[in-house]
Amino acid sequence: MPTSTFSVDPRETLPMSVENMTFMLDRLHRDCSPLQYIRELTQNGIEAIEALAPSRGEIIWDVDWNRFALTHTYKLAVVDTGVAMTGEEMVLYINRLSSSIHAQSMEENFGVGAKIAAVPRNHAGIIYLSWKDGCGYMIHVWRDPATGVYGLRRFERPDGSAEYWTRVEDAIKPEQIDKHGTMVILLGNQEEENTMQAPPGTAMPSRWILRYLNSRYFRFPKGITVKAREGWELPKGDSHNFLRTVTGMKAWLDKNCTDHGAQELSGGTARWWILNEKLDLDAGHHVSGGHMAALYQDELYDMQSGRAGVARLQAFGVIFGHQRVAIYVEPRNGTGNSVVSNTARTTLLLNDEPLPWAEWAAEFRNALPEPIKRLVEELSATSSGSDHKLSIRERLKQIMDLFKLTRYRPVKTGTATVDDQLGLGGLAADSEERQNSTKPRKSGGGGGGGRAGDIYALFQAMVGDAAQELKSPVPEPLVRWISVKEGTRTAPDLEDRAAKYIPQQNLLMINADFRVFSDMVERWAQKYSHVPGAHHVIESVVREWFEQQLIETIMGSFALRGSPQWTMQDLEKLWNEEALTAAVLPRYHVDVNVKRALGAKIGSLKDQGVGA
Repeated sequence: MPTSTFSVDPRETLPMSVENMTFMLDRLHRDCSPLQYIRELTQNGIEAIEALAPSRGEIIWDVDWNRFALTHTYKLAVVDTGVAMTGEEMVLYINRLSSSIHAQSMEENFGVGAKIAAVPRNHAGIIYLSWKDGCGYMIHVWRDPATGVYGLRRFERPDGSAEYWTRVEDAIKPEQIDKHGTMVILLGNQEEENTMQAPPGTAMPSRWILRYLNSRYFRFPKGITVKAREGWELPKGDSHNFLRTVTGMKAWLDKNCTDHGAQELSGGTARWWILNEKLDLDAGHHVSGGHMAALYQDELYDMQSGRAGVARLQAFGVIFGHQRVAIYVEPRNGTGNSVVSNTARTTLLLNDEPLPWAEWAAEFRNALPEPIKRLVEELSATSSGSDHKLSIRERLKQIMDLFKLTRYRPVKTGTATVDDQLGLGGLAADSEERQNSTKPRKSGGGGGGGRAGDIYALFQAMVGDAAQELKSPVPEPLVRWISVKEGTRTAPDLEDRAAKYIPQQNLLMINADFRVFSDMVERWAQKYSHVPGAHHVIESVVREWFEQQLIETIMGSFALRGSPQWTMQDLEKLWNEEALTAAVLPRYHVDVNVKRALGAKIGSLKDQGVGA
């Protein structure tokens, strides 16, 4: 039998190492979300408890009360009652970038999460206290202020020796820990820094850890309880200073929904909930109202709420009632699909590509679950459809040819030419010139300095290929006026914006609450204040003319498609919320047309003896 030519001598290959670990740690940290370290330390606690038999235990996010009693400084700490580590084990596993006491794999533990997410946020250090078999050990990870290097800080022990770990007394052991468990304390960047304080911009700063963990986890493993401190600045014993249980989103959605289900998609499953319309959306414990996320291994990725959530839900077909719908898409692993998260655990990859949200949206929209469909149709019936459609269409008929911008396609017998580099046409193709285009031409200008291309430059063809003029039809969008009063719009959707266009449904949604519209209505309502019932007519006329302006913007944008100078991404910029808002900011021509229309409907102000 042939023998292998591969060497088994470990000296044959020098293992790759990392130069400048501090730079690498800082660079990886930039890919983490601001609160990612909360997830990483929680996940470490979950895995430590799951290593027990039976797998039962607690994870507690709390104040380091020992330090507070001594220094009156608030430092954030997390305690778990899972398997622990000795001092030597902590030096081995925590001071190496890709190293973990738990099994590593591409689908599960990477061994880098807490290090890249937490260490660069805590230059003063992270204290690990771990009790194993009743004995306590401590290490201190920090960024050395003298060298700027991350690593373990050396302890001067009471016996005069020095080491990178030390023993600790049970007097500082958290009450939740008995024989085994770990406490991690985040010191921040300065000794006096309050790490219990929520980072700037964090949702619900009074209960930010609870809110983050609920929005990050779908559910926690059975037998594991997670809690987070609220009201920590209040006196101990105050009823508002307590530990609240973190449940994850599943328990909250199941409890507060009126219907739920699952829809199979290509490469995944969409799980959906319709929330109770009387639900308190301001409690702040969970992600309330309409939102979307990706679900994998009971964790939530790419959570979209607020305006981003509304946009994604509407792409999935939830045009109305989006504040009452939550959808989580769970990509399917196996059977030709590979689902992994990126190193920073901020997003998922399906077969090494971003998740196919657009494809999933089209599938879900085309087979909308009946309960969601009924909700959308019910609210759609209360929205203001366009009752100006016929009059606007009649006016646009007169100028429809202007929306069909001329384009050209190459044909052998075309009467025009097209520049194949620009993709634009319009050069008259004189038949005689075309027939003679291969004949030598006289050189223009004097001089004998030569010509690029040598003699063959005399035979240059006329620019462009033969082409035929095309004028493509432009779609007229369906229009809906929406408002908070009617219940068809919920803040922050379209807040202080004029409109949004959803190309998948060719739907133009106009915000009736936008101040440009209401100001115009109010302007003419004051002028016609002497006419009973004029307000309704004025509102209808004002809407009609602004609606036409927005329809023309959409149709004009579509007329540019097909040109290499206008990609779909470019066109989307012409009909995004900001662009549509800009489209209605010019008021003069709208005001002139409103004046003329109102004169025809309820009488001229001049004829009524009122100054216009």
